[in-house]
Amino acid sequence: MIDTAGVTDRLAGIGRLGVAFSGGVDSSVLLALAARALGADRVIAILGVSPSLADDERAAAHQVARHIGVAVVEVATHEGDRAAYRANGPDRCFHCKDELFTRITDEVVTAHRLDAVAYGENADDARRPDRPGARAAVAHRVLRPLAEAGLDKAAVRAVARALDLPCADKPAAPCLASRIPHFADVTPDKLRQIERAEAALRRLGFADLRVRHHGEIARIELPPADLPRAVAEPLRGAIRDAVLAAGFRFATVDLAGVQSGAFTLPLVRAARA
Repeated sequence: MIDTAGVTDRLAGIGRLGVAFSGGVDSSVLLALAARALGADRVIAILGVSPSLADDERAAAHQVARHIGVAVVEVATHEGDRAAYRANGPDRCFHCKDELFTRITDEVVTAHRLDAVAYGENADDARRPDRPGARAAVAHRVLRPLAEAGLDKAAVRAVARALDLPCADKPAAPCLASRIPHFADVTPDKLRQIERAEAALRRLGFADLRVRHHGEIARIELPPADLPRAVAEPLRGAIRDAVLAAGFRFATVDLAGVQSGAFTLPLVRAARA
C-alpha cells in the first residue's frame, strides 16, 4: 500500500474534522484516512447538495460514507443564486467552492464543533491550471492533506483499492455544470437535461461518460473502447432515444472520447499565452 503517513501527519492534533465530500475517490480516500487517524466518531462527511449534483452521485456518496462508517451532513448550497456562477466563466468552480465553504463555515463548523475542514485535492489537481476552486479553499483555510502529502491520482486510487473502498475504480464525475460551455448560462433546466441524459446512458451500460450541453445538441463523450458499440445497433438507437427523451433535439457522439477539462483548459491556456 502507498505510504499515507504524510496525510496522517497533517491531521495530527485535530480534534474534530469535517471533510468536504463528494463520494469521488479523492474525497473518499481522505475521509477514510481521516477516520482511521482520528476515529470515525470525530470525522464528518459534508456533502453539498444543489441542482448541479446528480441524484445518483448523491446516493453513491452516502453509500461510500456508510462503508467507511462516517456520518454524512448534507448542506444545501445556492451557487445558482450567484450571478458570477450562472455566467459560467472559466472561474465558475471558484464560485461553486466558495459557496460550499461559506455554507460549511456558517452552518456546520460551529454546530458540529469542528476544529478544521479539509477537502480532497490531490497532487495532480494541485498542478492543473483549470482548478480555480483551489483558490476558494485557500481563502477559507481549508486543508488539503492529499496534495500536501504528494499523493497523485494514481496513488489515491491505489490507496482506495487497498482500503477496499467501493469507489476505488469509479470514473471521475465532475459536477453537472461542467458539461455546459463557458459563457453559456448555467440554469436548472440545463442541469436537469444533462442529468436525465447521463442517467439514461448509464442504464444502457456506459459507466464513464459526459453529456455536453450545446443547446439543442447533446455531445456525448465516451471512452474510445465504448465508441464502436455506441454507434452500432441496438445501442445507437437507444442512445438517441434516451437523449431526445431528456429534452435535446440532436444526439452526437464525440470521436475524441472523454475529455477532462474540455471547456476550461483551452481558455486557461489562451489566457496564459
